[in-house]
Formats: sequence, C-alpha cells, structure tokens
Amino acid sequence: MPVTNEETFQKLAEMRLHGISRALREQLDNVESYEHLAHEDRVAILVDREWAERESRSLTRRLQLARLRDRTACVEDVDFQHPRGLDRNLIRRLASCEWIQKRQNLIITGQTGCGKTYLASAFGHKACREGYSVLYRRVPRLTQEMQVARADGSLPRLLTRWAKTDVLILDDWGLAPLGPQERQDILEVIEDRHGERSTIIAAQLPVKQWHKYIGDPAVADAALDRIVHAAHEIKLAGDSLRKKRSTLTKENDSDN
Repeated sequence: MPVTNEETFQKLAEMRLHGISRALREQLDNVESYEHLAHEDRVAILVDREWAERESRSLTRRLQLARLRDRTACVEDVDFQHPRGLDRNLIRRLASCEWIQKRQNLIITGQTGCGKTYLASAFGHKACREGYSVLYRRVPRLTQEMQVARADGSLPRLLTRWAKTDVLILDDWGLAPLGPQERQDILEVIEDRHGERSTIIAAQLPVKQWHKYIGDPAVADAALDRIVHAAHEIKLAGDSLRKKRSTLTKENDSDN
C-alpha cells in the first residue's frame, strides 16, 4: 500500500524534521521549479533547509541564554568614525573568535559612555554566531547571585555552569568597592576559567589601577595573573559617545 504525502508529513512532524517538511512541501507545490534537478540535488535542498533552521534555532537559544546588555550590538556595526583609538585591524582579528579557541581573555577599558558595553556585547554576539556559549553579567550582579546561591546551597552548581560557559562577560568591573567575600568570589570564578575558557572584562578603571580596586594584595596578584596574562586589550579614549549623540540630536532638533 503506497504511503501518502500526508503520512510522510506526519512522520516528519513526529521526528521534528520541520525544515525538511517545509522544503518538501515547497517542492511539491512548485513541481515545475524543481523537476529539472537531479534527485540527489533535491534531497540536498531538503537537508540544507533542515540544517539551516536548526542552526537558526540554536543561535536564537544561545542569544537568549547570553542575556547580552546590548542585544543589537554587532561587530560589523562598530563605529570607527569617532576618535576613540579603535584599531580596525584588532577588531577584525578579534571578530574571528580565534582568541576564544585559544582560551584567551579580552579587556576593554575606557570612560563612561565610550562604548565598552557595546563592544563587549558585540563580541559576545559574534561568539554566539560562531557556536560558542556566552553569558553577560555585571560584576555587582554576579557577586549578588553568588551570595544568594551560597545561602540556598546552589553555589557549586552555579559555579559549574559559569565555568562551562565559553565566554563570560564581566561588565562594570571596578564600579563599586569589593568586600572580602566578593574578592574571594570573583577570584574563584576567574580561577575556574583560567586556561579553560575566555573572559571579557569591561572596566572604567585602567588595568594599572585594578590591583588597588581588588584590595587584598594576594587576591589581586592571583586574579591579575590569570586575567591579564595572554589577554587582548582595547583602550577606548575620548569623550562619551552618548553625550556626543545627545548633543547632535539637540542640534538637529534646533535646526528643524
């Protein structure tokens, strides 16, 4: 007894091969557009559609889990017009994600509003597109989560999840003073990732002031050794982009 098309589509649905199902329906609905193709080419189209749709769903899921601060950030849209000291060649090399393959770190420093969070998010977005898992956290939020997890007994599980994340973005580094427990917590996170995964740190403070920010000399030495060693650094210069854009907007409004 021959198998009907509806039975085939039902089986594809049960196997969750939705991309193949949609591509097959297109071929059946547009026979003349595909009849000149060899059978293997038509099968290849079905497989390619399934692969593309699965990749799209995986990317969407990775971006959702990353929780990037700026979800519109993209390395292809980085602004090189404003004089911030950005090296176009360095940005291009980092966009290849080779530094993630090598388990290296990325440090982005600069004044408030100069684009640190945007850049960190853009590299996080590119990492997601390349198939890496990413997680964005502000340092104050990270230490707060660890405090709560310690209280309810879930800290080991939380640390394990962070340690397995390919790229951890720590934003607002140096924004608020660290207490003794917060210093130890951050060191533990960094220690878990050292040589195993990549970390992006976005900070207002230049690296030379990090030792003072961390406070405890022993903890600072250990943390800096693990972060700065073999790290790429982007030093953003100039005034706040937000202020400049606000000024331009006001000027344009006044002209109108």
